[in-house]
Amino acid sequence: MKTYKDLLLYALPACLGTMLATPLAAQPSEATKRLLERIKMFEPAVIRIAENVYTAIGYQVSANSMIIGTDGVIIVDPGQMPTAAGKVRVAFGEISPLPVRAIIYTHGHGDHTGGAPAFFEPERGIQVWARENYGSEAALVRSKGLAGGMRPSNTQGFDLPLEQRIGIGVAIPPERRPAGNMMRDGMQRGNQRAAGPGPRGVQPTHRFGEQRKALEIAGVRLELVAAPGETADQLYVWLPDQRVVFAGDNFYQSWPNVYPLRGTARRSLRDWIASIDKMVGEDPLHVVGGHTAPILNEAKQVLTNYRDSMQWVLDRTLEGLSQFMTPDELVQHTRLPERFAKLDYLADYYGSVEGTVRDLYAQDLGWFDGDPLSLHRESPMRQSERMADLAGGVDRLAAKAAEAMADDDPLGAAQLLRHVIRLRPQDRNSKRMMADALEIVAERTFNAPMRNYTLSSANRFRREAEEGR
Repeated sequence: MKTYKDLLLYALPACLGTMLATPLAAQPSEATKRLLERIKMFEPAVIRIAENVYTAIGYQVSANSMIIGTDGVIIVDPGQMPTAAGKVRVAFGEISPLPVRAIIYTHGHGDHTGGAPAFFEPERGIQVWARENYGSEAALVRSKGLAGGMRPSNTQGFDLPLEQRIGIGVAIPPERRPAGNMMRDGMQRGNQRAAGPGPRGVQPTHRFGEQRKALEIAGVRLELVAAPGETADQLYVWLPDQRVVFAGDNFYQSWPNVYPLRGTARRSLRDWIASIDKMVGEDPLHVVGGHTAPILNEAKQVLTNYRDSMQWVLDRTLEGLSQFMTPDELVQHTRLPERFAKLDYLADYYGSVEGTVRDLYAQDLGWFDGDPLSLHRESPMRQSERMADLAGGVDRLAAKAAEAMADDDPLGAAQLLRHVIRLRPQDRNSKRMMADALEIVAERTFNAPMRNYTLSSANRFRREAEEGR
C-alpha cells in the first residue's frame, strides 16, 4: 500500500510548474498489520466446542456448526454457497457419518443460508427451522425498491483487485476463496433467496412465532430463542445440556455492525442489547458467533462485556443528546473507556462505535444535526466555488491539495480535491491525486468495510482518470 513521506509528483496544470517526487514507502500501517494478523484466525479448521458439538471456520464467510445426536446431526447455519458448504459437509462427515436431521437458520442473510443445498435432501424429511419473520430484512429492502448495496463502491471488498484485499473484518478475505466473482454473485443470490423462494434456495419447513421454542431433534434438547439484533429475524440456539449458545450474527469478535455502510438496513441497538442480555441469562459456557472463531469457556464474561459496552455507548450517546451535541461531537464524546477499548473482540473490525453513534442520532433525532446552517445549505457546487475563491482559484486549490499530500495529510488533500474535481470533472491529474490520497487513507483505516469502500472509491477515481471521464 502507499504511504507518502515527502513530496509527490503530480502533473498539475502547467501554470503550477512541476513538483518533485519521492518513492512511495512500502511499510504497512498499524491498521494493516493488525488486519493481516486477524487473517490467521480464518485458517480452515473444525473446532470441537463440546462432546457432540463442532464448528467449522475458514471454509466460508460464516461459521457453520454441527450438533451430533443419537441418530442424526443438526446443522446450524450451513453457509453461503453449496460448493464451499459441500467441503464443510465432508469435514463434518469425517467426525460423524450420521445423516442430517435438521438445519437451523439463525437469520435470513444469504451467507448463512445459501449453502443449505449441500446438506438438504428433500426425500429425507429434513426439518429446516427459522423464525416466523425469516427474511424480513431483505423483504423490506425489496419492498422499498432498493437493490442490495445501493452504493457506487463495495464495503465487502469483492470488487477489489487481489493485492488490495485483506478481508471484511469478521471473515476470511475474498482472495482465499475460489473466485471473487463467484463469491460476489453467491452473496447476491443468497440475499435474494433470503427474501423469498428461489429456484436454488432451501426454504424453512418449520417456523416459530413465539419467543422461545423448545425442541428435541435426534435426541438433542435445544431451544430456539427470538433475538432481534443485526436482523429482525435473528434467533439464537441454546443447548442447555452443553451450555452452548449459537448467537448468529448478534455476536462475532468485533464491535457489532449496527449500521451497515451498504445502507439497506436499519438496526436497533436497544434490541441488540436485550438479545445479548438474554444469552447472558442462559449462563453459557461457550458461544459460537455467526463469524470468527468460537469463544470457549468464557462465553458469559465475553457476552457480558459485549452487552455492557453497547449499553455504555447507548447511555453515553443519550447523555450527549441531552447536551445538544452534534453527531461529530457525539463521536468524540462516546469513545470507549479503556476497560472495553482494550478488548480485541470489541474492536472496530467490522462494525464501528462511530457508525453506531451516528446511526443512533439519525434514528432518534433524524437528519438535522442542530446546526442552523444545516437548514440553509448551499449546493455542493456553490460550496466548491467558495472554497476555490478562498484559495485564490481552482489551480491554487489543487496546489494546496498537493501540498497536503507532501505534508502526509491525505485526508486533507482528499477534502480539497473533492472541490477541485467538482469544479473540473475532467481533471485527470486531480482524480489521480484523489485516488492516491484515498488509497493512503484506506491503508491506515482499521475498520474493514470503511477501508474496502475507500479503496473501491480510489479505484473508481483512477479508472475515470485513465478513461478521461
